[in-house]
Amino acid sequence: MFKNQKEEKVSPEVLNSNNTIGKGTTFTGNIETYGNIRIEGKIVGDLHSKSKIVIGPSAEIQGNVTGQFVEVEGNVRGTLKATEQITLKGTCKILGDIETSKLVVESGAEFNGKCKMGKVASMVASSPEKTEHKPSLASNG
Repeated sequence: MFKNQKEEKVSPEVLNSNNTIGKGTTFTGNIETYGNIRIEGKIVGDLHSKSKIVIGPSAEIQGNVTGQFVEVEGNVRGTLKATEQITLKGTCKILGDIETSKLVVESGAEFNGKCKMGKVASMVASSPEKTEHKPSLASNG
């Protein structure tokens, strides 16, 4: 009910943690972590990390993704935000907007949306916002 006004301190073990949502796993709800996270399964909800997020080739995310570094190989339907860099690998399909300081796009990557880059984008990326989730991407065999 009452929140402590002191800034939350996080231990090094938490900051250096590695989390995985495995292939074949579906998670419904929002995920928030201080450590790195790798997604190979499906998430219906928002994903927020203070560290690196890797969205593997078998992953599908229906929601917003916010992190320090974000690397995408799979499918994302939602907004991608990174305080440092977003890397779109050649196998990814993005349907949504991107906000980041730096953007790397490999040949073959599919991106349909708007892109904001620079200092303003990195400030926006540090604060997640709630938005409506969009339906899943259709898979073209």
